[in-house]
Amino acid sequence: MPRVKRGVQARARHKKVMDLAQGYRGRRGSVFRIAKEAVMKAGQYAYRDRRTRKRVFRALWIARINAAARECGLTYSVFMNGLKKAAIEVDRKVLADLAVTDMAAFAKFVEQAKAYMPSTGESMSSSKASLPSTAASLPSK
Repeated sequence: MPRVKRGVQARARHKKVMDLAQGYRGRRGSVFRIAKEAVMKAGQYAYRDRRTRKRVFRALWIARINAAARECGLTYSVFMNGLKKAAIEVDRKVLADLAVTDMAAFAKFVEQAKAYMPSTGESMSSSKASLPSTAASLPSK
């Protein structure tokens, strides 16, 4: 049986891993066995964090929209509910960008959301007025 020479394939495989590990600290960037583990772990982190990044950005957009909506006199949830009732389908990324760069345009969205809501001030105060006060309902000692 003839002898199999595999040096070319091994060199190519090692080179691919070592290129990915370029810039790593210590032996992680210079020794193949350790670099291979480091590259595999880096791939796991990258896979996980591509999903985490989506959550983080959504939270950032919600925080920005909430801050801008509160400047206009609404909370985030009330504002988004008003947009939904007004059948305005603008995603949070665009709304957050408008809140940061063009507050006048964002204020127009707030006005449209307010138009499709029941008057918030009356409904909140009337619901609170109908509840018994906790101090009066507690037995006196």
